Amino acid sequence: MTVEQVAKYLQISEVSTYKLVNEGRIPAFKIGRHWRIRKTDLEEALEKVKRGERL
Repeated sequence: MTVEQVAKYLQISEVSTYKLVNEGRIPAFKIGRHWRIRKTDLEEALEKVKRGERL
């Protein structure tokens, strides 16, 4: 997923999404100059939030 897609999915701004990615709170990788987030990694991160852990 792109940062834009993740931002829409989480209903947060793209700036906030980039911040979470850069801090390592959302696992992501770069392809060229663009960040990509695997949906399974995002879902795992969200499960941690559900368990009371912070992103």
